Amino acid sequence: QVQLVESGGGLVQAGGSLRLSCAASGRTFSTYTMGWFRQAPGKERDFVAAIGWSGGSLYYADSVKGRFTISRDNAKNTETVYLQMNSLKPEDTAVYYCAASAGVVVRTARRYDYWGQGTQVTVSS
Repeated sequence: QVQLVESGGGLVQAGGSLRLSCAASGRTFSTYTMGWFRQAPGKERDFVAAIGWSGGSLYYADSVKGRFTISRDNAKNTETVYLQMNSLKPEDTAVYYCAASAGVVVRTARRYDYWGQGTQVTVSS
């Protein structure tokens, strides 16, 4: 079992930055692929970024490549995955979800086993 709690969302002007955090609990956190997804009103939940269990494999959606950076801290008692978001655009506005997957398919939401409650990111123009 993995429990996930996101934080760090908010309102920011276009061109600004935010850093999302996802605090994880569970003894096997370090073995999971971690991903970020986002969902805008009336749209499907889309893949944003993912990171392999060791942090050595990184994956990004084309729409965020070069602007967003995913990272993770597997140290005991501080298990967290981060999403640094720079050069934000109004189209980045969405609820952002953290998720954990025991598998290796990283871009498909239904392949993830655990989800956080989401954090709202709003980018004003």
